[in-house]
Amino acid sequence: MTLPGAVVCCLLAVWYHRPGFGMPLAPAGSRAPAPAVRQFWHVTDLHLDPTYHITDDHTKVCASSKGANASNPGPFGDVLCDSPYQLILSAFDFIKNSGQETSFMIWTGDSPPHVPVQELSTDIVINVIANMTTTVQSLFPNLQVFPALGNHDYWPQDQLPVVTSKVYNAVANLWKPWLNEEAMSTLRKGGFYSQKVTTNSSLRIISLNTNLYYSPNIVTLNKTDPANQFEWLENTLNNSWQNKEKVYLIAHIPVGYLPFSRNTTAMREYYNEKLIDIFRKYSDVIAGQFYGHTHRDSIMVLSDKKGRPVNSLFVAPAVTPVRSVLQKETNNPGVRLFQYDPRDYQLLDMLQYYLNLTEANMKGESNWKLEYILTQAYDIKDLQPESLYGLAKQFAVLDSKKFIKYYNYFFVSYDSSAICDEKCKAFQICAVMNLDRVSYADCLKQFYI
Repeated sequence: MTLPGAVVCCLLAVWYHRPGFGMPLAPAGSRAPAPAVRQFWHVTDLHLDPTYHITDDHTKVCASSKGANASNPGPFGDVLCDSPYQLILSAFDFIKNSGQETSFMIWTGDSPPHVPVQELSTDIVINVIANMTTTVQSLFPNLQVFPALGNHDYWPQDQLPVVTSKVYNAVANLWKPWLNEEAMSTLRKGGFYSQKVTTNSSLRIISLNTNLYYSPNIVTLNKTDPANQFEWLENTLNNSWQNKEKVYLIAHIPVGYLPFSRNTTAMREYYNEKLIDIFRKYSDVIAGQFYGHTHRDSIMVLSDKKGRPVNSLFVAPAVTPVRSVLQKETNNPGVRLFQYDPRDYQLLDMLQYYLNLTEANMKGESNWKLEYILTQAYDIKDLQPESLYGLAKQFAVLDSKKFIKYYNYFFVSYDSSAICDEKCKAFQICAVMNLDRVSYADCLKQFYI
C-alpha cells in the first residue's frame, strides 16, 4: 500500500465544523489562570497517515498497520494505525477553540507515518511536514510556534545528517513565519536553532536535534560532536546566562533512560552523558525541558552530582494512538498546556488533555477532555525539580496510590487495568529519578534488580 501524491492536501475546510469539536477546555466551574500566569501548548508525534480510510478489508485501512488487521477502525483512527487527518485536526481545533490565551506553542516532531522505508521518499516526507505546518499556520496565524525535528522527519528515517540537506532547507523555509534569520541559518546547517519568545523578551527556546544522537542513526557513528551541536549548545546557554535569559529546551528524543525497559537510554549512552553534563552545568539557566518520541506521558528529574534536584523534564504523549501488533498497551491521543510565571519562567502547572479514541469512534465525534492537572492529581506545589523529586520518592513507596495513578496516565488513560509489577515499577522510578549511567545503575541495585 503506497502513500498517495495527495499527501499535501490539507482538508482543513472539511473538518472545521465537525460535530464535537471545540469543547470547553477547562472543566466546568474552573477559573481562568490569574494574570500573573502565562501558558503554552505542547503537541508532539502527530504521525499523519494519509492512506487511512474505512474499508471492509481491515488489512487495507492504513499503510502504518503494515498489513495487520486494524482492530476497530473509526473516523478518528485505530490503535494499529497512525493518525488520520480527522484526528489531528480535531486536536488542533480543540486547542483553537479552547478560549485559552497562550504565549506560544512547542511542537516536538514526527509528522510522517510509521511505514516501510520504500513507501516514503524525501519529497513525501517534506510534503507531510508541509501539510502539518500549513495546518498549524492556518489555524493559528498569530501564534508563535517552536518546532523540533523528529527521527521520522527525514528519509530514510533516523538518518538525519550533520550537514545541510534538502529536508533541513525545506523546513527552514516552511517555518520562516516563526523564526528569525539566525535560527533559520543553524536549522539549515544542522536541524537545530535557538530563538527568543516574542512575547517574553528574556525567555529563549533552544530546539535541539537530538536525532543526531539516536542509536539507529548510522550517519553519526563514532562522531564526538555531530554537527558541532554540543559546542553550539554550550555557547548558546553561556550567552543566555550572561544576558540573564532563561531557557526552555525542546527536542524530540529525550535524554535519560526509557521507563519501559532495563538500562536503555533513548539515545546513545555517550551522547546522553555529554548532554547531562551540559544540563547540570547550566541548570540555573534551563527552566524546563520538553520532549516527545516515546508516545507516553512521563516525567524526569535531573539531579546534580550531589543528588540535589536541579531540572524538571517532561515527555509528552503522542497524538497518534498507534501500537505494533505485539504491544498490548498504547496511548490515547493527547495534547498538553503548561502554565508558567512570566517573571522568572518557573513552571507552575501542567494540564493534560486527551481523546478517548474508542468513545470518539463509537459516537462519531471528538470530545477532548481534561485528563488531569498535575499539581492537583499528585498534591504537589508546582513543577519545580524539588516538587517532582519529592513526588518520585512517594512513587517508590510500597503500594503507592500516586504511582498507580502515574502508570495509568503513562498510557493516557488507555487501560486502567494495566498492572505494573515490581520490576516494571523499578524501571519506571529509576528512569524518573536518574538520568546518568552511574546513578541509574545504583538505583536498580537498591531495588535488587
